[in-house]
Amino acid sequence: MTHALRLSCLLACLVVPTAATAETSTGDSFWNGLAIRGFGTLGVARSNDERAEFVRDLSQPDGLGRHWSGKLDSLLGLQANLALGDNTEAVLQGVTRYRYDGSWRPELTWAFIRHDFRPDFTVRVGRMGTEFFMQADSRNVGYANLTLRPSPDYFGPIVVSYFDGIDASLTGDTGRGLLRAKVFAGRAAEKTPFVKPFTWDLSGSRMAGGYLDYLSGPWQFRISRSLIRFKHQQPVNAAATQAGIPFDLLAAAPELSITGRHAIYDSLGVVYDEGRLQVQAQLSSIRYDSAVYEDTRAAYVVAGYRIGQFTPFVGYARTHSDPARLRTPLPAPMAEAVRGFIAATHADQATVTLGTRWDFQRDMALKAQLDMVHGNRDSRFPMRDAQPGWDGRLNVFSLALDFIF
Repeated sequence: MTHALRLSCLLACLVVPTAATAETSTGDSFWNGLAIRGFGTLGVARSNDERAEFVRDLSQPDGLGRHWSGKLDSLLGLQANLALGDNTEAVLQGVTRYRYDGSWRPELTWAFIRHDFRPDFTVRVGRMGTEFFMQADSRNVGYANLTLRPSPDYFGPIVVSYFDGIDASLTGDTGRGLLRAKVFAGRAAEKTPFVKPFTWDLSGSRMAGGYLDYLSGPWQFRISRSLIRFKHQQPVNAAATQAGIPFDLLAAAPELSITGRHAIYDSLGVVYDEGRLQVQAQLSSIRYDSAVYEDTRAAYVVAGYRIGQFTPFVGYARTHSDPARLRTPLPAPMAEAVRGFIAATHADQATVTLGTRWDFQRDMALKAQLDMVHGNRDSRFPMRDAQPGWDGRLNVFSLALDFIF
């Protein structure tokens, strides 16, 4: 059964009985515990340069040029919460968005059972959103975010948005604030673009990690670490052949293999939100146990100030990766070809963001945003299809309507 059909069937099973409750009392106590909610974004954006395609994140196969497009940020989500008892809840969420294969097929992004063993101890089992970085699990809900989109420099490399597994959280009162710990383990269940037209199957890759939160008044602090161990090999040789490299890349440089290798995501984050002022900042590093990707460090800060219904905001983000080192000695022409292949994952750019949010109606917000990307000529990874002549600079203009219901 396809994701679209499965999502339709599951949501139909949940939605249909709610209409029947007005006509019959059978099962009222069960269906009264059902809540249907939704969220969405209608967005358009364009850049001022055709030589590189700006993407929201690297799960998108292609991005923006000089023409206005709605594919980058537009999405629609539907969520059903069903109370199964005083301490147990079932949650189902489906989202349609621009996917790795260029389609808009709906995905089942959440499907879990949550049980509160105590008010301070909760366990969830099923499909859940990833929380590699602070706010990563809510990055699709535009209304919940200050900016029009999460920083691509920072969140762009996270191509795993959900996993199948288990997590557990424990909260304690320190007297001055709340200390919350969460751990998770499971397997990825998605695919992601690699080099056009090839995709990379991430399903079955093992994941584990956790974070520690401290919340006190308007402050929230988080430290986290997550790990993913990749199950399937990338189509490296197929992509190399397409690029005109006349030899087996994996045989020549085995350190380019990703099978059985891992990536480690570390981050520090802080949020301040009180009165009219909201500030967010995060630092992260991504380290790969494979030379096919360069290790990356990134940071961002964004601040907004509420003035009535309007919240102007400004942000700055920076990402930089370190050149991968080849351990296998190669003849000069082969070494040059391998290094050129790896260089496609190099990131070295900064983005200045200016924008405003207008909460003109309850549960609805209009946003306008300008992103000014300033990168080196060899910065390729944050973009799609960057051309040799691109100078690393472009501007992106965006408008969006975010809503929840």
